[in-house]
Amino acid sequence: MGRATAGSARRSRRGSAAASSPAGGSRRGRGKKADGPPGGPGAQGEPPGPSVFDLGAQSGRWAAFQERHRLSCEEAARLLLDAYEYRGLVKHTGGCHCGAVRFEVWASPDLHVFNCNCSICTKKQNRHFIVPASRFKLLKGADNLTTYTFNTHHAQHTFCKTCGVQSFYTPRSNPDGYGIAPHCLDDGTVQTIVTEDINGKEWEKAVKEHKTIRDMSKP
Repeated sequence: MGRATAGSARRSRRGSAAASSPAGGSRRGRGKKADGPPGGPGAQGEPPGPSVFDLGAQSGRWAAFQERHRLSCEEAARLLLDAYEYRGLVKHTGGCHCGAVRFEVWASPDLHVFNCNCSICTKKQNRHFIVPASRFKLLKGADNLTTYTFNTHHAQHTFCKTCGVQSFYTPRSNPDGYGIAPHCLDDGTVQTIVTEDINGKEWEKAVKEHKTIRDMSKP
């Protein structure tokens, strides 16, 4: 994968529904109503740690937030951390054809997709966008995945054992991230797609000269 040639960027639109912000996304479940905020009146001078922290003047707001949205402490923390860390991003979901493999990934609603012409990407039409590993989560199907490698064996071409669809993989150019197939995402969260052609036939030269591809898998 490497540098785009002049005039190779193409823009398209997908989906009709605008993506919601991470803070307003769906909750994974409903937890018990909290008795009170961590570090509040019930805390007996315990030092801050992984599960105990002092909210100070925000204790009342935290308790009200949990109660209003019926969230456990962990659910509330995850929701707010996602909203802060993934500002400007949306949560896409997707998977293979048979449904055995499902995942979620935080990325922009406006996707930058690579169209590589190396031997394997040409054979399987492997168009993909790159994200850091920390923004990808496999929801199910780990036991239903198998992996194909060749040449340097650095790229991990994972695909579903049942239907054969590769919905994501680990690119050679970005071993610390994932390449996600935009055509395997569920409808409703992608607004636009810009496609960049990559000269994968001269992979080493193309990746070396590309100014941004290595950084796309950095958190």
